[in-house]
Amino acid sequence: MANSLNKVMLIGHLGDEVKMHYFEGGNCIGRFPVATNESYSNRQTGEKVTTTEWHNVVVRNKLAELCEKYLSKGDRVFIEGKIKTRQWEQEGVKRYSTEIHALDMTFLTTKKDLNNPVPSNTTEPIENKTTSAPPLSDAADDLPF
Repeated sequence: MANSLNKVMLIGHLGDEVKMHYFEGGNCIGRFPVATNESYSNRQTGEKVTTTEWHNVVVRNKLAELCEKYLSKGDRVFIEGKIKTRQWEQEGVKRYSTEIHALDMTFLTTKKDLNNPVPSNTTEPIENKTTSAPPLSDAADDLPF
């Protein structure tokens, strides 16, 4: 059994488009910011206060390609991953960046969903509709579920 755990779960909105970088050998990496909000009431003034935390998200290979294809600024996502900190030196100054390396992701709402509302003959309301990424394999399987 492990002595420690590095796991992050976020639900938030994309703050920008997915920025892709492609490498030799077919690998790729995508980066985008995700905003999470927290609201509370100030006890002294009764005023509602909302704070926003920004997270730098990194996705790799097939997941990065799916994010680039289906996500855009403002879309709501559920991300599971781990925290990683990078360090580098720039002009003699040490720089640090903390990132969320996504291992699994669910697309909760996308602009494409909002632009193509559910047809009127469908009983499922739009607000309950969730979209997840299509299967990673194009090959059809024979599983009954």
